[in-house]
Amino acid sequence: MSSKAVFLDRDGTVIRDPGYLADPAGVELMPGAADALRALAEGGYRLVVVTNQSGVARGLLTEETLQAVHDELRRRLAAAGVRLDGVYYCPYHPEAPIERYAVDSDLRKPRPGMLLQAARELDLDLPVSWMIGDSGRDVEAGQRAGCRTVRLPAGGPDSPGGDVQADYTAPDLPAAARLILDAPPRRDTPPTTGD
Repeated sequence: MSSKAVFLDRDGTVIRDPGYLADPAGVELMPGAADALRALAEGGYRLVVVTNQSGVARGLLTEETLQAVHDELRRRLAAAGVRLDGVYYCPYHPEAPIERYAVDSDLRKPRPGMLLQAARELDLDLPVSWMIGDSGRDVEAGQRAGCRTVRLPAGGPDSPGGDVQADYTAPDLPAAARLILDAPPRRDTPPTTGD
């Protein structure tokens, strides 16, 4: 049986966003993030980070460095009793200076590729899952994957996709977690019948 999940943007949602983080020592959890994620996991949600990382395509860090950053993120969360079920990233950007990363990839949010890949690999039920992020790109990716969405304010209206409307908004990750845990089950849309 498929599981429900909460997909999480990384920068500005789970950790502070210093811009193109290339040093594992710079991983800093957002206030209340570990408690919020633990509550979601205890509520039966699998936790999956989905993050655009064009800094790789721009030559600002390597995939190995990015892996070290994600290892540190996992370590810090594990120390607080939280286990991530998956970390998915898109290293591509269509205008990248590094040729092998200059790809218009379906993995790059606002496209839903990372969420769809995680759903296949982790057996996740997208219609009962959620996407939390601080930009319109995050919200749109979640919507295109068929998830309900929560937008945090960090991205602001001038961030890419600033006019995309989420199902809900929350001031921070702890509030988003409470909202998800208190939300009524999603009602399926009845099938349409043709005459």
